[in-house]
Amino acid sequence: MPLRINDTAPDFQADTTEGQISFHDFIGESWAIMFSHPRDFTPVCTTELGEMAGLKPEFDKRNCKIIGISVDPVENHIKWKDDIAKASGNDVSYPMIGDPELKVAKLYDMLPADAGETFDGRTPADNATVRSVFIIGPDKKIKMMMTYPMTTGRNFAEILRTLDSLQLTAAKNVATPSGWTPGGEIIIPPAVSDEAAKEKFPEGWRAVTPYLRFAKEPK
Repeated sequence: MPLRINDTAPDFQADTTEGQISFHDFIGESWAIMFSHPRDFTPVCTTELGEMAGLKPEFDKRNCKIIGISVDPVENHIKWKDDIAKASGNDVSYPMIGDPELKVAKLYDMLPADAGETFDGRTPADNATVRSVFIIGPDKKIKMMMTYPMTTGRNFAEILRTLDSLQLTAAKNVATPSGWTPGGEIIIPPAVSDEAAKEKFPEGWRAVTPYLRFAKEPK
């Protein structure tokens, strides 16, 4: 069955550039972002891994762990890290999962069951769907999934913004509008009655329609 939002993220054991992990244990009480790559030593992914390395302090502030995954073995990842640092100026200090038997890629529905059992001989084009991002909450539930094409580099500032929204909406029972950034107006969900909203938002709100009510971000 394909994975959906609010499904439990499948657990697995795997080798990484920082040793063996059990995925749920790795997440612990944190949030986590797992982002995947079709092969090592590919140009677009090299820029992405470097950008994430530069943004890691921002994810740390948000109690969010970063983990990368590629279908190549860990020893290739270690060699690739030198290229990533050269290209971006950032050292990759988060773990990268080796998935040479394609087990995690299949578990997370990024490759079909009949994709084979080895990375060897496969090209990035064969693995085009292994260009996904998963945001997973401390409850081990999938909160966001996104898959990009081979030629389009991912915008990790947008993923950081999405994490901000997910953490706010989980804590405060609100929603965020298109283009929201921290400190901007939020949306009062339709399930919250006007009476309940008066207690939560004593300064009031602006109603565009009966179901679209904007208010200041709760602290």
